[in-house]
Amino acid sequence: MPRVAVIERDRCQPKKCGLACIHVCPMVRTGVEAIKLGGDGKPIISELLCTGCGICVKKCPFKAISIVRVPEEVEGECVHRFGPNAFKLYRLPIPLKGAVLGLLGQNGTGKTTALSILAGRIKPNLGKYEDPPDWDEIIDFFSGSPLQEHFKALSSGTLKVSFKPQYVDKIPKVVKGRVGSILAKVDERGVLDEVVGALELKAIMDRRVGVLSGGELQLVAIAAAICREADVYFFDEPSSYLDVRQRLRAAKAIRALASEGKAVIVAEHDLAVLDYLSDKICLIYGSPGVYGIISHVHGVRVGINIYLDGYIPDENVRFRKEPIRFRVKPPTPSWPVEATMLRWGRMRKQYDGGFELSVEPGEIHVGEVIGILGPNGIGKTTFVKMLAGVEVPDECEYITGTPRVSYKPQYISTTYEGTVSELLEKAGADLSSSWYASEMIRPLGLEKLLDRDVSELSGGELQLVAIAACLTQDADLYLLDEPSAYLDVEERLTVAKTIRRVVEARGAAAFVVEHDVIVQDFVADRLMVFSGQPGVKGHASSPLSLRDGMNRFLRDVGITFRRDPETKRPRVNKEGSRLDRLQKAMGEYYYVKPEEE
Repeated sequence: MPRVAVIERDRCQPKKCGLACIHVCPMVRTGVEAIKLGGDGKPIISELLCTGCGICVKKCPFKAISIVRVPEEVEGECVHRFGPNAFKLYRLPIPLKGAVLGLLGQNGTGKTTALSILAGRIKPNLGKYEDPPDWDEIIDFFSGSPLQEHFKALSSGTLKVSFKPQYVDKIPKVVKGRVGSILAKVDERGVLDEVVGALELKAIMDRRVGVLSGGELQLVAIAAAICREADVYFFDEPSSYLDVRQRLRAAKAIRALASEGKAVIVAEHDLAVLDYLSDKICLIYGSPGVYGIISHVHGVRVGINIYLDGYIPDENVRFRKEPIRFRVKPPTPSWPVEATMLRWGRMRKQYDGGFELSVEPGEIHVGEVIGILGPNGIGKTTFVKMLAGVEVPDECEYITGTPRVSYKPQYISTTYEGTVSELLEKAGADLSSSWYASEMIRPLGLEKLLDRDVSELSGGELQLVAIAACLTQDADLYLLDEPSAYLDVEERLTVAKTIRRVVEARGAAAFVVEHDVIVQDFVADRLMVFSGQPGVKGHASSPLSLRDGMNRFLRDVGITFRRDPETKRPRVNKEGSRLDRLQKAMGEYYYVKPEEE
């Protein structure tokens, strides 16, 4: 089988290790240079000569080396490689006119790279990074595929594309001015008024981009992409920072492009949104940071189920050991009175800007995880901060119990100077502990991050480290604000499992603020539902059972879910469908018996 070797250049430190990888390679002792020095003084592995013994991988103290085997049949389908021993992408998704094609896969397996290639931001080198091919060779490579016409039009400049980037928080660094004038400049289709109404942007049209929140920036970026005249539209993680209602509004606006005959490709981690949004699905599997392979196209339901199963039948590939399954019925937990960790009475908090939050009485028990659902700007973070002692309520009937609190904020600061291992040890981690390794380091995939500087981490890596640091602290109550931001599907569900295990093992409790409904279904025992008018007035309910909480929240949003008969995952019903109308009449918006489709 062919091998892909990757040496992460930013982690490789040859002066500190003395080039141990070269010295331990058995091929070197036979006179063959399977590993040699590159021009930058760092090693390069010959993928033709490497036997894949893995000795250098284990010897590297900085975990910079990865050597994996890839199926022989895809080796001739390499679309792009960033350099020697760098990430390698196989195959590309094919844009479909009049349809939304969803991309689903782990972070670091090439979703953004695939979108960038199709959008013309990266010219594919077909793996020939030393001698990149010209457009004629690229077009010939895709002979017999619809991608041949795509790249022919892209190379001639006749294909128009619109691209919504992944990291919208960087937009204020390159775009200045007021939202209204910015959107007016890019409104090539003359649909600005309709888009502003569909995404509820009217209230921020006079604001400057630099003062917008993450959710507002996301909606502006989506609006800008939709307003442009294009043949193919690309959206990279359009649901980040958005609440459930905003995610569905954005999904409807994006789907409207397909109804006009446009080709749309969306990379998304929220399974419910991806299911609701897409007509077809391509899976991306491989080894994060090493290589990625794009699967053949599947129907949306079948494609997501295949991803959860971890096995692609038509390619005979298993990319995950265990399938992911969801519970059919909500849990009905009960706790004795003595298990109560914290009780709070009615609380109220008002800010000078006019926003007011009122909170109903409630309690949380040892071993319990309470999920928090509600729109953006409704007071969820304010409530968590009041429990954490960061904010002081203006009125509070009572708070009984003085638990030690560990808090992960919504927006994570990167001002810490030091490595990930130093940060975790400062939080109280015993990195030599087998329990800590099996319950925290390995599940969250932190092995390769321990020697990295915190300031160098990506958004997803920083999120995982922040979650680990929060859960590492010896506390009675863990407060996690939007822990799934920047994380892929597997990471989100792994984090949910980790939170539950830590809470149960330590006899603690947790509040989790989260917009991903499927994650809440996975992690929460009960729910607190926040309602009101965003930015003006918020109201927090007492903790409700998962069933009652989901029904109340989804009733406010106006959507219903059904259960997939195979994986039991929640699926959004189409608005006005027979099942949607039936469930609304029954008052059952979330938990219903799975039905065959």
